[in-house]
Formats: sequence, structure tokens, C-alpha cells
Amino acid sequence: MFSKACEYAIRATVHIARQSLDHDRASLLDISSEIESPVSFTAKILQQLVKAGIISSSRGKSGGFYISPLQMKETMVSDIVEFMDGDRVYTQCGLGLKHCSSAKPCPAHERFIGIRNELKEVLETTSVYSMANGLRDGITFLKR
Repeated sequence: MFSKACEYAIRATVHIARQSLDHDRASLLDISSEIESPVSFTAKILQQLVKAGIISSSRGKSGGFYISPLQMKETMVSDIVEFMDGDRVYTQCGLGLKHCSSAKPCPAHERFIGIRNELKEVLETTSVYSMANGLRDGITFLKR
């Protein structure tokens, strides 16, 4: 459904937010380990997220990646998805066909319209803050 980069971007942002709730900054190695992503790939994703203003970073001894509580509350998962993958998750064919439309639908076209609309609603109403709180409270997990 999401690209691998998008999955890692969501997981990295949530992990950074979780650390930020405790006023800690997350290091590249910590993030890479926690989201189970190669370090170099994680570095590229984090660079993109900083450039987009989704997360922040600072250098130095007490440096690392962080996100302010206000930014956590304002950033919806849909913001990350749209930045990383565009709107393809809401528009692509559910069966992966190149040419699928209302005029020439795939066998699952009508059913996927509802699924995509529900997914969009979930992503647009789920904040990074709520996901980070789930991690902090031990209700949700990024690693098994």
C-alpha cells in the first residue's frame, strides 16, 4: 500500500515524537534500530522529513532529531504519506493495474473506492501525537 520509504518515514516520525514527549532527542542509529531500517536509507528519509518541516534536527553533543508537541498535534499521518508517496494510495488501482478507471474498472474497483476513502479519513484524522502517546503508554509498538 505505502512505499517502503513512506512506511519508514511514518515509523521514524512516530519514534521521534515518542522520544520528544520525554524531552529526548533521537539519534540516527537509535531511529534506524527502532524502525528496523538500514542506516543510510534512514538518513535519507530523515533528511527529507526535516526539509519538509515534519521533524527538526540539531547538531552537536545534545543534538538529534525531535518534534515539538505542537507540531506533533498538527501533523497528521496523511501529511507524511502525501509528502513521501503523493496521493497514489488514494488513486491507484487496488489490483495494481496501470489503466483502471470508472470507465474501465478492474474487478475490485468499486470496493476499493470505499476502502481508499476510509483509509484517507483514518490518515487525515490520526495525529503523530496520538500515535506517540500510544507508544509511550505501551498500547502500541513499532517493533515486535
